[in-house]
Amino acid sequence: MERAKPKVTKKTVILPLVGILAFFLYIYLFNVDLLSIISTAARAQPLPYVAAMLLSFVEILFYALSWKEILSGLKVKLSLLKSYVFVWYAMFLDILIPAESVSGEICRIYLVNREQRGTSGRVVASLVTFRLLSMIMNTAFLLMGAALLFGVAQIDPVIFEIVQFLVVGSAILMVVLMIVSWKENWSVRIINGVVRVGEFVSRGKWKLQKVRTDACNAAKVFHSSMKDIILNPKKLVIPTAYLALNWIISMSIPYLVFVSLGFNVSWGVVFVATAIVVAIKSIPVGVPFEVGLPEIAMTTLYAAMGVPPPIAATSTILSRIITLWLRFGVGFAAYQWTEIKAISANPRSNTSSVP
Repeated sequence: MERAKPKVTKKTVILPLVGILAFFLYIYLFNVDLLSIISTAARAQPLPYVAAMLLSFVEILFYALSWKEILSGLKVKLSLLKSYVFVWYAMFLDILIPAESVSGEICRIYLVNREQRGTSGRVVASLVTFRLLSMIMNTAFLLMGAALLFGVAQIDPVIFEIVQFLVVGSAILMVVLMIVSWKENWSVRIINGVVRVGEFVSRGKWKLQKVRTDACNAAKVFHSSMKDIILNPKKLVIPTAYLALNWIISMSIPYLVFVSLGFNVSWGVVFVATAIVVAIKSIPVGVPFEVGLPEIAMTTLYAAMGVPPPIAATSTILSRIITLWLRFGVGFAAYQWTEIKAISANPRSNTSSVP
């Protein structure tokens, strides 16, 4: 029996390497000596950095708790352990497959539906709801960060322009998502259009009526679930509280990295830089924004907000060891454990590849 596994291509391997090289080239052009970064990192205090690493596990715990509570409100029961492991698994795929912001969500739909058939529509609704809550939280931290930085002389005015652009863009996207979630007939039209295109391309060889029926049924469940959430916002109180704790802890990680380097940084700098990077990464356009580009963006943003370039580059590298490479390793372990469990539970079935 084949194990479920992500498809690793040359692009999967090459893009991270290109990203790493691009970051170090940027550092060189930024007139930051690599030896200076190494010496700065060597002086880092281990205790705050280890605390940041441990907090990363707590951060994902509250992330999983928030998603689990949304699922529970939609009558999808998932244990805390499985939701925690599935989130790590999804993060591993987000890093591995260059389709940032959507590959992990597709993975979670697949994993839950594999265990509980017929739940895909409600799982999609949970993920759309989670994305909306995350956008609200991101916007809140952007505004709080901008407020903390307002009036600071050394802040590049471009930072505030970026914040304004992202706040307006997020508001528009949230409204669009809510409208699409409410309009069931839009989804039906899209499904019918995709099926017609498939039938035309295959010249009638593909019999897609069952696909159409299954997709329409899933869409019906999705819209029904979204309407239930919109009409019963009390169901979101606990998930929102968990998500707020997730965000507070996630912001504490880069702050503790600065502490380990002995640099007194404003919370506003951390809020704004982290929220801007998260906002860009969450755009579902399939652009690989996981290795290289985030490091360049974070270093640039820190420097634009008054952090010395060597400190900005070093803190970025140390933070990404936690938020990228640690997650990659733990996520890979979660992937292996999940698939071994799936094989043990269904020894005679063929497990399909993760989308």
